[in-house]
Amino acid sequence: MSGSTIVAPLIMGFDPNVAVFFSGIGTLLFFFITGGRVPSYLGSSFAFIAVVIAATGYAGSGPNANIGVALGGIIACGAIYALIGLIVMGVGTGWVEKLMPPAVTGAIGVAIGLNLAPVAVNQLKGTGAHITIALLTVLCMAMISAYGPRSTRRIAVLLALVFGYLLVLILGNGLGLINGIDFATVQNAAWFGLPHFTKPEFSWPAIALIAPVAIVLVAENLGHIKALGSITGQNMDRYIGRGFLGDGLATMISGSGGGTGVTTYAENIGVMAMTKVYSTLVFVIAAVVALALSMSPKFGAVLQTIPAPVLAGLAVSVFGLIASAMARIWVVNKVDFSDPRNLFTVAVALIFGAGDFTITIGSFSLGGIGTSTFAALIMYQLLGIGRRSEA
Repeated sequence: MSGSTIVAPLIMGFDPNVAVFFSGIGTLLFFFITGGRVPSYLGSSFAFIAVVIAATGYAGSGPNANIGVALGGIIACGAIYALIGLIVMGVGTGWVEKLMPPAVTGAIGVAIGLNLAPVAVNQLKGTGAHITIALLTVLCMAMISAYGPRSTRRIAVLLALVFGYLLVLILGNGLGLINGIDFATVQNAAWFGLPHFTKPEFSWPAIALIAPVAIVLVAENLGHIKALGSITGQNMDRYIGRGFLGDGLATMISGSGGGTGVTTYAENIGVMAMTKVYSTLVFVIAAVVALALSMSPKFGAVLQTIPAPVLAGLAVSVFGLIASAMARIWVVNKVDFSDPRNLFTVAVALIFGAGDFTITIGSFSLGGIGTSTFAALIMYQLLGIGRRSEA
């Protein structure tokens, strides 16, 4: 899960050391709250990228100067997520599946991916060398995903990052054809030290943008826990509420110190299915390793040297995969698009998200992710009135 946990904070302008630190803390908390019964790792969630960039006005390179307002929104999102977990622990998941069926959750997820398209395209802009390296990084990730062994497909993001990095080292530092990588900050960084934590700031516009991501996290975690039950042969539905609660609290803790919002990772499900190793202790070890790495400023300095064109290529790949992976929800659950209820719910949500439709009332603004989320939730329920038996 390291590739995604590292790439997501870099794309948002967060300190990767802090993100890795809180992924370790969050995983240990999740392990405790679920009683060590759900094998899962909590890492940086891509679902936050669009809303964080929108809330902070991040330009796409270097540290995010407005990270504080994003952290306040992440905490609010985690609080809603944790509250949903408490309700599920009390009354079950039936209401969640009724309110957020596959047609709705898929539409919201795809809208988030499409909302990021302009960000990815803007990061691609630059010199011919910049665009070439970025597109070669995209191609590398695609080739690994399509033709690599199953073990390498799971770490396609990380391998594409390494490929792009080596490409810049050879063409820049080696041959001098492009700007090379400056390792001065790595040389000056200490080997050991605490991450640089950041205080959150609470702003209603940022909260309105980021808090709706809780719905996507619920859909992700619900699907992940059900998938875990399928591959392990054990019914894990009784742990769904505790999983939501653990993930929500971990997100709140992460946001309180400068980390990204976190989520359970589908990547580890694939690894477990391949290796047949389902021990939750593996994830405790992974969390401890993450904490150890986060305590090295030199490790963080190395991550900060990842060239801009490489990050641009990863952004194109990752943002596109957010949309296509969420569209997979429709395929897996056989969503019927001949049903106007599903068709119009998805149609409106996608337009609002891709077009970044924003509603402003006084000083309060609800951006494209928020409007598409509420449009999907409300329209699906409205179009179901009087025809429940058909749905």
